[in-house]
Amino acid sequence: MNLPALRVRSTGAETGSALYDDVAIETSARVIARYSTSFGMASRLLGPDVRTHVRNIYALVRVADEIVDGVAHEAGLAPEEIRRRLDAFEAETDQACATGFSTNLVIHAFALTARAVGIGRELTEPFFSSMRADCTETTHTPESFTSYVYGSAEVIGLMCLRAFLNGHRVSADQEARLVDGARHLGAAFQKVNFLRDLSADFDGLGRNYFPGVELNSFSEDDKRRLLADIDADLAASSAALPGLPPSSRRAVALAQLLFGELTERIRATPASALIRTRVRVPTPVKLKLAAAAAAGKLP
Repeated sequence: MNLPALRVRSTGAETGSALYDDVAIETSARVIARYSTSFGMASRLLGPDVRTHVRNIYALVRVADEIVDGVAHEAGLAPEEIRRRLDAFEAETDQACATGFSTNLVIHAFALTARAVGIGRELTEPFFSSMRADCTETTHTPESFTSYVYGSAEVIGLMCLRAFLNGHRVSADQEARLVDGARHLGAAFQKVNFLRDLSADFDGLGRNYFPGVELNSFSEDDKRRLLADIDADLAASSAALPGLPPSSRRAVALAQLLFGELTERIRATPASALIRTRVRVPTPVKLKLAAAAAAGKLP
């Protein structure tokens, strides 16, 4: 599908919808800049149009996550009120994607991207379904975990892929390989985040995402098994990297390098420490990896 690009206008005399669009886009850019050093750094390697789309996608999913996990929870909203707010956020997103307008600037920016690159309910519905699961589910079965990871992470990779491929023609086989890579990369990111946030999720939110893992007896064997699954996801996504357009390849490579580094640091952290420590990649290391990705190094 070859859909129109979304461009940020920069004239000093903007009025009406042009100005509103730009303010919405700038709002989403601010969200990613403040919330994620890693994704913010990677997004700067994207081509200008793609960068705008990815920032708009990130901001929407970030705000939805804050509804179920962050500010709403800290504000003391009851679970049923959090669920109501999430439902309203989803309904507003659907309406904005249909009409091209929202009074919520982050939703408005996302709708601009969704309409430009072809993101529809087939991707937003499973995302909100997974967010809704966070309102009620504290443990997962293998089946619910697979469904949750698809909706909360793999579809984000697929949304970004729509942005990466906008204006580019690829064969059906190439697209299938890229879809598989995007899903695996999204899954890897989510599982790495679960693993490094074991204590925060369990102690702060009462959640244990990994099926069959008991945090009170989390062992090196548990850690190795979870890391082996993440390694397989990263390897599968890495295999798809060369097929991405040049405007996106370096940014996705950096995201992989950053999460690969985080995975190695988790591997080096004893299981007994991992359940009470949040592992991070230091900024100097991130900058070194960013330089490598900018120079064209692939994982």
